[in-house]
Amino acid sequence: MCAAPMPPLAHIFRGTFIHSTWTCPMEVLRDHLLGVSESGKIMFLEEASQEERLAKEFGFKPCEIRELSQHEFFMPGLVDTHIHAPQYYFAGSNLDLPLLEWLTKYTFPTELRFQNIDFAEEVYTKVVRRTLKNGTTTACYFGTIHTDASLLLAEITDKFGQRAFVGKVCMDLNNTVPEYKETTEESIEETERFVSEMLKKNYSRVKPIVTPRFALSCSETLLGELGNIAKTNDLHIQSHVSETLDEIESVKKLHPGYKHYTDVYDKNNLLTNKTVMAHGCYLSAEELDIFRDRGASISHCPNSNLSLCSGFLNVLEVLKHEVKIGLGTDVAGGYSSSMFDAIRKAVMVSNILAINKINTKSLTLKEVFRLATLGGSQALGLDKEIGNFEVGKEFDALLINPKASDSPIDLFCGDFVGDISEAIIQKFLYVGDDRNIEEVYVGGKQVVPFSSSV
Repeated sequence: MCAAPMPPLAHIFRGTFIHSTWTCPMEVLRDHLLGVSESGKIMFLEEASQEERLAKEFGFKPCEIRELSQHEFFMPGLVDTHIHAPQYYFAGSNLDLPLLEWLTKYTFPTELRFQNIDFAEEVYTKVVRRTLKNGTTTACYFGTIHTDASLLLAEITDKFGQRAFVGKVCMDLNNTVPEYKETTEESIEETERFVSEMLKKNYSRVKPIVTPRFALSCSETLLGELGNIAKTNDLHIQSHVSETLDEIESVKKLHPGYKHYTDVYDKNNLLTNKTVMAHGCYLSAEELDIFRDRGASISHCPNSNLSLCSGFLNVLEVLKHEVKIGLGTDVAGGYSSSMFDAIRKAVMVSNILAINKINTKSLTLKEVFRLATLGGSQALGLDKEIGNFEVGKEFDALLINPKASDSPIDLFCGDFVGDISEAIIQKFLYVGDDRNIEEVYVGGKQVVPFSSSV
């Protein structure tokens, strides 16, 4: 009986590949061959010495191999586990207030404007283009309370080829900007409409996510109904938890019948193995254990936590409790839409905790690199599909050129003796930016540079 023929290959690359595994925070694979099927899956990643065998097995010719330059390398696409798409409008400004005042003065009035679909289209097009250009192949987006604008965000994300979760925000309580809220019934009905429309679209890589803004802006009734909607449709869930001390005290007053902030979500079926909660700066050991037991994840947003003076998340403590964790930009509480900024800020926050003797060590750059790729994919329940270059996963990848035109990295004649060094990789992670990202792939399809159709 003849073996089934191998599917045709869309890409065959030869060069350096860096990625993470659960046993190695950063693995540098020099002079390797990687093959991608037409469906976007990684078919092989092996040493180039195996070319003859692989060519016979997969039916390709040497002329079909694309050889990377000595200084180029591929890394996995970055996973932003928490970003507010509408807030991109004022990213990089308005960072002079603590969280709750910041929401009232800047965020809610801006998000209210997204009832205008033309305004929404302009902002959402720009944020998707910007994040893809910065190497974010997967994004977990908050929209606004406006269903049609949130559906448009999903459509734009799909058009550009980004992998994403998109959420219509739910909030039936807002005493500070009362015109920016829904009734409980409206929030439930519009969430059901949003989910129904999204599922009908059946986008290949863009999915709906149930999105209560946070416990302070949602009644107990709404939280419970959103938990039911997520359970009935087997959906992901996103929200915020324990971002600031003032917020935690306000949640206690609003929801006095619960043991702690985490309990509010847990008792309303919103803490599941498909949940990602942003921040978590002040979660107790007991709460972290509940996160672990439910399989829920945390999105670490260090730029936002610093910029709004919210607090420090102790990532090592989260990992000690075996809670899944990824990184988020949290635009616009975080002023940068680049996940490379999130990587750098996460290292800095870890260093601050070590300096202040809260931890005995810091996270390494390699460990934070893993959080931004494989960790983020696990936090969003996508680690069987993306996150590294394991055979069978989809090829979400960035082609990095440290010597790109107008590169922010200065390299020297001694930097390239043989294959690319780990020092150059570190320089890129600390100093590089979108100018060094030559190409971006999602599911094997090149999405950056952008095609003329988008």
